[in-house]
Amino acid sequence: MLNSVSITLGMDNMLQFVNGVSTKFSVKVKNEMSCSRGQHSNLIEVWELIKYSIFSSTSGAYHILKSEVVTPHLHTFDEIGASYGWCKTNLQTAMEMIMSFKLDIVNLKPLLRNHLWDPGSFGDYINIHSQLNHPFKDVIRACIFLSAVLGILFFSGLVLLPVLLPVAATAPGVKFDSTSEEAFNELDKLTMAQVQEKSTRLWAFIVATYWVSVVTYFMLWKAYKRVCKLRAEALRSPEIRAEQFAILVRDLPPANGETIKDQVDTYFQSIYPDTFYRSMVATDNKKADKIYEELEGYRKKLARAEAIYAESKKENPEGIRPTNKTGFLGLVGNKVDSIDYYNEKINETTPQLEAERKVTLKEKQLPSALVFFTNRVTAASASQSLHAPFVNRWTVLDAPEPCQLLRDNLKKGFYERQIRQYVIYFIVFLTIFFYMIPIGVISAFTTLDNLRKLLPFLKPIVEQQAIKTVLEAYLPQLALILFLALLPKFLLFLSKAEGIPSESHASRAASGKYFYFSVLNVFIGVTIGGTLFDSLKEIEKDPNSLVPMLANSLPGNATFFWTFVALKFFVGYGLELSRIIPLIIYKLKCKYMCKTEDEIKEAWAPGDIGYATRVPNDLLIITIVLCYSVIAPIIIPFGVVYFALGWLILRNQVLNVYVPKYESYGRWWPHMHTRVIAALILYQLTMLGYFGVKKFIYTPVLIPLPIMSFIFAFICRKKFYRFFQSIALEVASRELKQLPNMEVVYRSYIAPSLCDEKHEDEQFDDALSQVSRAISIV
Repeated sequence: MLNSVSITLGMDNMLQFVNGVSTKFSVKVKNEMSCSRGQHSNLIEVWELIKYSIFSSTSGAYHILKSEVVTPHLHTFDEIGASYGWCKTNLQTAMEMIMSFKLDIVNLKPLLRNHLWDPGSFGDYINIHSQLNHPFKDVIRACIFLSAVLGILFFSGLVLLPVLLPVAATAPGVKFDSTSEEAFNELDKLTMAQVQEKSTRLWAFIVATYWVSVVTYFMLWKAYKRVCKLRAEALRSPEIRAEQFAILVRDLPPANGETIKDQVDTYFQSIYPDTFYRSMVATDNKKADKIYEELEGYRKKLARAEAIYAESKKENPEGIRPTNKTGFLGLVGNKVDSIDYYNEKINETTPQLEAERKVTLKEKQLPSALVFFTNRVTAASASQSLHAPFVNRWTVLDAPEPCQLLRDNLKKGFYERQIRQYVIYFIVFLTIFFYMIPIGVISAFTTLDNLRKLLPFLKPIVEQQAIKTVLEAYLPQLALILFLALLPKFLLFLSKAEGIPSESHASRAASGKYFYFSVLNVFIGVTIGGTLFDSLKEIEKDPNSLVPMLANSLPGNATFFWTFVALKFFVGYGLELSRIIPLIIYKLKCKYMCKTEDEIKEAWAPGDIGYATRVPNDLLIITIVLCYSVIAPIIIPFGVVYFALGWLILRNQVLNVYVPKYESYGRWWPHMHTRVIAALILYQLTMLGYFGVKKFIYTPVLIPLPIMSFIFAFICRKKFYRFFQSIALEVASRELKQLPNMEVVYRSYIAPSLCDEKHEDEQFDDALSQVSRAISIV
């Protein structure tokens, strides 16, 4: 039994907080959301439900109703849990109501974030509870990779550090100079390089190689099973998601004597007569999108001009009407009244957009369509079924979320996509190859000795001990990080050019390219580049010495890589947690650029977490740490700190900072799992080669390891991967909380540039099917 006094501690502050937020919320909705009177009253009702739920969840002590009826105190953890579950249901209902009113939840997020997740408002208990028991599964899925890798390194380090470090440190001939000014380099004596060739001490490193591999298999298997369960839970959710009722159909055959929409309707209605709802033919919206963006730009500029004019009235009752020049970037041309000018431009652009909408819907249809069903089991079944005997006809995929759909890629046909894919793979290969040259040059020339030779005037500066230590540790790594920052957007552009239809799929493709680039250029390129530059003359004299020389350089490069990892978590996670750069940008924008609430919200918006670059960076770190875990075990603590900090910091960022762009239901995990296996195989091959250079006669005992890794990857793919390609019908058959409004589902896929509320019913007769319009289920 709990003490009721301690449970209800701080309730007075809670009452003040909720009442204050309620007032602010009501005012914000009334003055700034620009919604109709009916929507305003509904929003206030939603807020009352949220407020009601907040009280009900506060330590499970009070259930405050709108009529201010207070229930007796709750005293048991079971009752508190029941109260929290009840509160969660109410909050979910409130969020669904908000979404049903077609409101932009991002507009509410600054208000909710500033109060709902503020420890000063709710107390430490609520903040910790939201961190550890957040209801959204995205947070858990985002942390599974980090926790799995952290487990691999932690359990590997438990054995490797206490065993291998003494073995290396006590090898014959190893001496430590405690008075040396080069103490930074003394860590090189804790590596496998100190063990003599053919020594029986190498057996410890053989066993360690197997231990790391077994731990990796175990942790990856366990994580894969967990992600599968979470994916199933998310897809079983009774909430209505538009993408679960739709499929994407590509490569439509030529329509003979009928429109494309009639062809699609006839085809799918004959196959699915009971559950087919209607179809939406894809259109080329490029010109309409351009006009729409211009129109939205004029509206934003008009709002800004009106805000400046209103601000000027505070000092002068008559106010000063803002002006601007009509030429390039507002720097040249005639000076005009901004408010009148932008009103005129809006009046000119609106008819252009309406005319272009009609042309687009009638004349710019593409051989692709979205098909909607009244049942998500049928949609799941259709997305994984073969609909035509030829692979280049009626290609059916599960539909991405409306926000994920890459409409420009829908016009690309089957053979065009195949050709583009191979051409882009070739371009990526060339990119990796030619980037390796500057990476190697940077690696070679940014060492301290080479800087002294190439830039003699820096010698007095770099000779100072403090500067020398910093430059020796971090200069090459910093140059490398800055150089790599130029690449990700180029790879994302290439991935989208393949014809991929969804944003998340393009991000995964770009992530894969970036990972292989990073491994080949950073891990392998730095090793080869540094060795070749330092030993070019020796290699010219004896080319056969290249392989042993590269192998012997591995322990020496360990210093570079563990300082690289340290730099990533000190600087990278430090900037991530503080977000000092976004804060500076936000403050500058607010001071000099933002005049309206929309501009402030746009400046504040943190964006999404950026999986396309974050995931390959983490995969590079695990590759480096795995490959050096046995050769130089001292790198393991750095890897553990990196992923432990990542787990803590990124969990907080996902919960409280970033706004996700899309939901892929765990499809990132197979992508990450495959590349961790690739890193493991690279580690095993590295160890196999290094033991060979050590002339250890029992090196062949490591040959089964790469084979085991391939078998493990094959088993995982056969057991788990199919579920990540398609939705299991068992999962899709879960009953919904309510029957879907199919009209809302279908209209969520209409491009903003084609959506006209004045003529909703007439404008889509050509591109959007009218079949089953009368039987929309509410």
